[in-house]
Amino acid sequence: MPMAATILCGCRAPRVELEELKGNESAFPFGVGHERHVTGLTSAMATIFHGESCDQDETADPLAELFATTRARTMALAETLSDADATIQSMPDASPAKWHMAHTTWFLETFVLRDYVHAYAPFDASYHFLFNSYYEEEGERHSRARRGMITRPTLDEIRAYRHHVDQAVGTVFATLPQPARDLIELGCHHEAQHQELMLTDMLHLFAQNPTDPAVWDHPRNIPAPVPDQIRWIAGQQGAVEIGHDDNGFAFDCEGPRHTVWLHRHALADRLITNHEWQAFIEDGGYARPELWLSNGWAWLQAEAIAAPLYWRKTDTGWRAFALDGVHPLHPAAPVAHISHYEADAFARWAGARLPTEAEWESAAQSCDSTAGNQLDVTGPVRPRAAARGDGLRQMFGDVWQWTGSAFLPYPGFVVAEGAVGEYNGKFMSNQMVLRGASCATPRGSARASTRNFFPAEARWQFSGLRLARNL
Repeated sequence: MPMAATILCGCRAPRVELEELKGNESAFPFGVGHERHVTGLTSAMATIFHGESCDQDETADPLAELFATTRARTMALAETLSDADATIQSMPDASPAKWHMAHTTWFLETFVLRDYVHAYAPFDASYHFLFNSYYEEEGERHSRARRGMITRPTLDEIRAYRHHVDQAVGTVFATLPQPARDLIELGCHHEAQHQELMLTDMLHLFAQNPTDPAVWDHPRNIPAPVPDQIRWIAGQQGAVEIGHDDNGFAFDCEGPRHTVWLHRHALADRLITNHEWQAFIEDGGYARPELWLSNGWAWLQAEAIAAPLYWRKTDTGWRAFALDGVHPLHPAAPVAHISHYEADAFARWAGARLPTEAEWESAAQSCDSTAGNQLDVTGPVRPRAAARGDGLRQMFGDVWQWTGSAFLPYPGFVVAEGAVGEYNGKFMSNQMVLRGASCATPRGSARASTRNFFPAEARWQFSGLRLARNL
C-alpha cells in the first residue's frame, strides 16, 4: 500500500504496552533541543531512539531523524517569543504561536499515543478541547476565532507538554506498529505546515504593533540588481501525468496520479518582482475594474486594497514590514503577500494569465523540489531575487505561486475513513491552488505534486505569482 494511503487508511494495530506516563518525567531522559539550525538527532534523542551503544551514523532511523528535527525546529521558532507574543491572535484566520505548538503536539498525543499505546494517560485532559483544530470526529473544540483568549496554559506549560509527548513517543518508538509510524510521519509533515503558519502568523501579529518591532533583528545584504525581462519557456503539451507517484510521503489530496491534456502554453522563467508590481500600481492597476474579477473588485473596494500586504508608501518611496522590521522595498525580490484576486489582475494587466496547476506541475517534475530559498534556519525569512540562469527558475522557494485552478479532488480521490480523513478532503470548496514552496517552507517538505490552497482573498502567506500564456 502506498505511504499516503497507509497513513490515511484508518487502520488500527495492537496497542503498545506502556507504564503510566503522567508525572513520571524521570522515565524519559531525552528532550528536544532548541537549536536555531536543527539537523539530525540530539545525543539524548539518539539514546532514547537507538540505545546507549548504538552507532548513530549506521543505525539512525530516518523517521526518528525527521521527528527530532521537526520537533526541535518548532521550539527554535518560538525561542525569542514572550508569553504575550505567543498568546495573542491578530485575526481569526491566524493562530497564536502557542496554539500551533500545542496543536501539533495534540495531534501526536491523540492519533499515536492515545490510539496505539496501552495505558497512556493524557498530559492534560482539557487540552483535547483547547487544541483540536477541525476534527469533528474528535468532538467539541474551542472556537478558532477565540484561540487568542487562551492565556492559560502558559507558553512554558506548552513547552512542558511538548517535552512530555516527545519523551513518550521516544520511549515506545522502537515497538510501534507501522500504522503508528505512518501517523508519526504524517504528524511531522503536518507540523512542518504549522511551522510555516507560525512564521506568517507571527509576521501578521507583529505588523499590528505601531512600534514596528522585529521578531528577529538581522542586518540585510545589499539588494541584488533588478533581473532582465521575463523569458518564456514552452511547456509540455498533449497527454501528461500529474499527481503523486506513490514514491515517498504525500498528502492524500496529491493523488491519485492521473492523465491530463495540456494545450500549447509557456511559463515565465521567473517570479514577478516588486519592481514589476510597482509598475502595475503606477499604471492604476488597483483602480481599473476591467482588470479584476467581479468578486475581486468588490473585495478591493470593501477592504480599501491599494498595494500588497505590508507595503507602505512614504515620502522616500515604498517600504515593507517583515520579520526583521521595516525596510526599503527590495525591487528585485519576488512580490509577496498578494491575494489570488491581485495575482489574476496583474496577469491580465501584463497580457498573460495564471498557469493551471497541471501546467505548473508538468514543468516542476523536472526541477529539484529541495532547491531554492526555503526554510533552513530560524530567523527572518524573506523572498530573494532570482539567481541568474537559463530555464525555469524559482520553481520552489521564495513564494507560493497562485494558479488559476480551484482546489478540487482529482479523479478517483476518496476521503479516508476516520478523523485523519478530515485532513484535506472537506476543504475542497471555495479555495484556489498555490504551487511550489516559500521562504518559510521547511526544506524537504515540498514536492512537485504538493497542493497548497487558500481562499482567493487570502494574502498573509508568502504568496506571489508566475505568469503563463497561450501559444
